[in-house]
Amino acid sequence: MRIAPLTVLTEDSSAPADGKSGEESLLAIDGLAIDAAGEDGTVRLIEGVSLAIRRGEVLGLVGESGCGKSITALSILRILPESLRIVAGTVRFEGQDLSRLDARALRSLRGGRIGMIFQEPMTSLNPTFTIGWQLVEALRLHGHGRTARQQAIEALRRVGIGGAERRLAQYPHELSGGLRQRVMIAMALACRPRLLIADEPTTALDVTIQKQILELLARLRRELGMAVLLVSHDFGVIAEYADRIAVMYAGRVVEHGSAATLLAHPHHPYTAGLLAARPSLTGRRGTLANIPGTVPPPGARGAGCSFADRCTRGLDRCRAELPAFISTDSGTAACWNPLP
Repeated sequence: MRIAPLTVLTEDSSAPADGKSGEESLLAIDGLAIDAAGEDGTVRLIEGVSLAIRRGEVLGLVGESGCGKSITALSILRILPESLRIVAGTVRFEGQDLSRLDARALRSLRGGRIGMIFQEPMTSLNPTFTIGWQLVEALRLHGHGRTARQQAIEALRRVGIGGAERRLAQYPHELSGGLRQRVMIAMALACRPRLLIADEPTTALDVTIQKQILELLARLRRELGMAVLLVSHDFGVIAEYADRIAVMYAGRVVEHGSAATLLAHPHHPYTAGLLAARPSLTGRRGTLANIPGTVPPPGARGAGCSFADRCTRGLDRCRAELPAFISTDSGTAACWNPLP
């Protein structure tokens, strides 16, 4: 057995992804809870999420669509839709509580010390302005007025865009999907942030371009020494590029730990199911495994483990009581009947 004795790490069954305190982390999310307002009242989308990212590392946040990954990422910079509200928890960056920042300080943080790549570059870039205007404006907002144009050119070159000066005059619709994504990366990294949030950075791109974009991010991470929160539903992407992994399910983190150990020995049945469903690069595995059922919607997750109805290891206790976190060889997992 590789599982340590049962240990409740926090009262709300949440725990920092690396077991470190917020003071030792570049980013520390502690006990985050987010509600959504609807016609029938409010429902809880995110419950008790705690994550920590060290300086210079890549934390992979993985799970099926609808698990709350993107909402968690957006909450860091307080750019949630108006219908969503943070109701509990703290987000600290370099020891500073971001909830205490006013609007001006938050604008300075966004794109400055923290950069973000959104899922769809065509909707993230403003179609009515040139690439150059958008890059230069972002740099000017962060105090790079006199050198903004030259820095914009250098930012495009850094992400491998040829003819950078010519590209400044183009509009988003004049660029391919891969080039738009590179422009988004250039904008996110123009001010050399300490943390990059990459939310599904290869969505809607073909496999070849996906590989190029991910390798570009890996290279820039090494060159700039920044930390990365890499959000993806693709365990293959997370497995290749993350130092540590946090697995989300139905608004909660259910397992987290070092990538190498977690990938080799998952303890939460959901993590094991995601890994079993990965396609084989050799094409010799035959029919892919799948997890029966779907992620339960907010408001229908029950009192216990939200994965219980899809789990082959479910116990009566799983449906009645929220699992506590246990220590594992890779980190922690929230499960009453974990894999050995």
